[in-house]
Amino acid sequence: MWSTYLLLCKDQTIYTGVTNDLKRRFKAHQDGKGAKYTRTHGALRILYSEGFRTRGTALRREAKIKKLSREQKKSLIRSGSRKKQK
Repeated sequence: MWSTYLLLCKDQTIYTGVTNDLKRRFKAHQDGKGAKYTRTHGALRILYSEGFRTRGTALRREAKIKKLSREQKKSLIRSGSRKKQK
């Protein structure tokens, strides 16, 4: 199972990523061993995640989310975490 996720960073920015182990990846972000962005901006908490059967599908969703405005991302977060299996 693959996940596309959004994190809240310490500077209140929103980071979007993909992983096949969300718990492990979030810990890596918190430990400063995740993405370069979260190493400098810090990771506070997971705001949103969606599940997918394939990495490719998760990556395509990540690309779409990254194109959203901050307000659109907040709206997505307010809609709640969804479990998808595509």
